[in-house]
Amino acid sequence: MKPLFPLTLALLGTLPTLAQDNCASAVPITAGTYVVSTVNGNQVPSPICAPNGAGASAGEWYSYTPTSNYTVTINTAIGALTDSRVHVYLGGCGALACVAGDDDSGVNNTALLTFNVAAGFTYIIAFDNRWSSSGFTFQLVESPIVIPVFSFSPLTLPAGIGSTVAAVDMNGDHLDDVVRVTELQITINHQQTGGGLVQTVFPTDTADTTPYWSLAAGDLDGNGYNDLLYAGGSATFMLANADATAYIENSQTEWIFCQRSNFVDINNDGHLDAFVCHDVEPNVYYLNDGQGNLTYYQGGLGDTPDGGNYGSIWVDYDNDHDVDLFIAKCRGGVGPANIDQLHRNNGDGTWTEVAALMNLADNQQSWSSAWGDYDNDGDMDVLQGASSFTNGGHKLMRNDGSTFTNVTVGSGFDVHSGQSIEWITHDFDNDGWLDVLGGGKLLRNNGDMTFSLHTVTPTNGPVGDLDNDGYLDIVNGGTVHMNALTGNNWLKVTLEGTVSNTSGIGARVEIQTPAGTQIRDIRSGDGFRYMSTLNAHFGLGQESQVDQITVYWTSGIVDVISAPAINGTVHVIEGLSTGVATVTPEATLSTFPNPVDNVLYLSSSLPLRNANATVLNTAGQPVLRSVLREATLDIAGLAPGVYVLQVEQEGTLLQERFVKR
Repeated sequence: MKPLFPLTLALLGTLPTLAQDNCASAVPITAGTYVVSTVNGNQVPSPICAPNGAGASAGEWYSYTPTSNYTVTINTAIGALTDSRVHVYLGGCGALACVAGDDDSGVNNTALLTFNVAAGFTYIIAFDNRWSSSGFTFQLVESPIVIPVFSFSPLTLPAGIGSTVAAVDMNGDHLDDVVRVTELQITINHQQTGGGLVQTVFPTDTADTTPYWSLAAGDLDGNGYNDLLYAGGSATFMLANADATAYIENSQTEWIFCQRSNFVDINNDGHLDAFVCHDVEPNVYYLNDGQGNLTYYQGGLGDTPDGGNYGSIWVDYDNDHDVDLFIAKCRGGVGPANIDQLHRNNGDGTWTEVAALMNLADNQQSWSSAWGDYDNDGDMDVLQGASSFTNGGHKLMRNDGSTFTNVTVGSGFDVHSGQSIEWITHDFDNDGWLDVLGGGKLLRNNGDMTFSLHTVTPTNGPVGDLDNDGYLDIVNGGTVHMNALTGNNWLKVTLEGTVSNTSGIGARVEIQTPAGTQIRDIRSGDGFRYMSTLNAHFGLGQESQVDQITVYWTSGIVDVISAPAINGTVHVIEGLSTGVATVTPEATLSTFPNPVDNVLYLSSSLPLRNANATVLNTAGQPVLRSVLREATLDIAGLAPGVYVLQVEQEGTLLQERFVKR
């Protein structure tokens, strides 16, 4: 028997058989009360938006198109109480994307769900029989829109020692991990594919310095695993071995009064270099030749003789697709050591200091700056957060192309009295607008270059998606503050360089949606001290589609991915945009040795026998094709260089990068 409908649905006319048994025939509803006599529809809701996983065998489907922006509540505790579960989607029936879901939040295991909706969008509401096929009554209530308060749920890490300085992938799966370090060990809480964090301690040789000022992460030696840079009284590199099961200590002999440190490809040769702000002398950097040799340089990128260099951040401020350098200065007085610097990358190995030209030569007291496109107009703006109000407070500077304009007055930062050495920007509520964390507050972007102050429990720390739910979490010491907001769509883009550095650091990721453009620069080190995710994270609000992803690599290669699925991750390999596929987490492919001479050995969670194998060069062109008869591939005929192996098996495309010697 199909559900009985109240009088409010009488105008819908006679319902066809199986009217709500699947998404395509979902019954349109408005605010009101509805009866589901039994859950027996022939389409099981998917994807699963509510807790407690798979297990349903039937569903009931409705559609709802609000006429205004509302906060909507769905409540199944009306009348008889049945253990029920609900999922809410946007998108067409063939490409549903989760908006919200609930299981057991109401009394006696009923569903109780509140989420925000946008006028004119059609939301698909589906109930399943995960726990019961018995009928129930539900109510949909529309209320004036309520902006949710930021909410974080604390998760205590296993006991460990060391400074918690990073939330970044450390084992090559592009899932963010938590990193704690001491002079004798690295403790990593690796994020698991199915959820959860598993702790491993890696003993190291004694580090000559620890990152008591800052830490940066990136794949310095190109083996596919991120390495660490400790910045203290000098620079210590911790290099991951061939499978990230150990770390090799490499401490430099030069004395540096380190402040912010970064990995970045300074000379654009495809190898990551290391940059370190020097507090009392000109800045220093180590150029990497790709053969394991680091050469020390001082000067040329911040040369005031008495230093004052605190917060370096590498950002493409002029949209020419190379990385520029901004240095936030912090010293007493108004002398040269206290004037912020902006070094424009001229694209030919030279740099020009243009802070005064761009209206950014300021003596405001700041240890860091938060760069992001706050108005979604396609260029990077900057929030210079104050660490002291000695020479003025916070400054919000809008990028107008030819200059930066001070738009602090009326922005919310003119009344924000919190001071901090840490200022960062991420979209914490996934509404499509970058927020700012600093000075004891999380400042929500209102979408009009103004910000609202919200007090939150976590303070500044490493930021990453530590439960892979598309919402960014914050780490403070031994506690991960899991972002508890839901309801907005999102997209995550992970990068793998082939001609550019493998981490993709310095790349610009751009997405196009019906609402406009969002951009992210991939950076090693933002704020002052911490290292946050190297993945590009985009909130989409209630938008149900992304038209295009464009990745501008530092090599000059541009990859375009059309119409990616939302609420998931797209992995982009440089130069292979036409072959990019989303790989299911369960499917894996690894190659060894790497680098390789003549024979490549393969290992996969899928059977390899009779699989189609294709080797592509860095331009995405196939240079070798074979049908695998065993888990090896003869690549003796390939010229030395960087390649990508694609293996197609059981409808899944697996990819792995390797280097032919």
